[in-house]
Amino acid sequence: MIIYQPSDGYCYNSDTIFLYDFLSNFKIKGNVLDIGSGSGVLGLLVARDFPVNLSAVEKQDKMAFFTNLNAKVNGIEIDVKIGDFQNIEFEKKFDFLISNPPFYHENVLRSKKEEIDISRYAMYLPFEDMLKKTNKILKPKGALIFCYDAKQLQRLISLLSIYKFTVEAIKFIHPKKEKEANLVMIYAKKSSKSLCKIFPPMIVFEDGEYTQEAMKAFEKAGVHSIKCKI
Repeated sequence: MIIYQPSDGYCYNSDTIFLYDFLSNFKIKGNVLDIGSGSGVLGLLVARDFPVNLSAVEKQDKMAFFTNLNAKVNGIEIDVKIGDFQNIEFEKKFDFLISNPPFYHENVLRSKKEEIDISRYAMYLPFEDMLKKTNKILKPKGALIFCYDAKQLQRLISLLSIYKFTVEAIKFIHPKKEKEANLVMIYAKKSSKSLCKIFPPMIVFEDGEYTQEAMKAFEKAGVHSIKCKI
């Protein structure tokens, strides 16, 4: 899959590829919405591999352009809405919501470029605000699949519970085996009574090289990125 990205703006990273790898464990189908699509890579990978009707929402005009461009280049139909996720009205409800949302807190070193800042910092899409909206547009048994800062797990689960989501599956990502997890993948379903499945953790690097599991995720995605200006 070819993905065009801005040479002077935010580009997807391994978090998105690992999230794609995680959600590949589930039977994704029906109406799917990619929240904060960026260049569109996550949603387009899902549409490539699963029988879905893909929609996306993206706050920034520039990134929405790339989402549409990449969908066209890869022959995938997509309905892209531009604007704040919290304020957009959707004509339908969704079976799955997928997202690599901004989760950096304000104390993390900020970018001087506003478009990169918007893509990274939780202040532009607070998690609880995101949940309020997802709760309205998901079908009764719909699911939210996302990644987030692992250190905020307690808060995430607490908020998910308030909005009637049950965490059915979870996976931690560790940069190295001796390092703490820095990323968590979550599959949360509405009105579910299932117990939570804890996947084996992914270790990203070993001896300065990507581990076999990390390399398999990249190979499965099969993405070729091209940076360009518009």
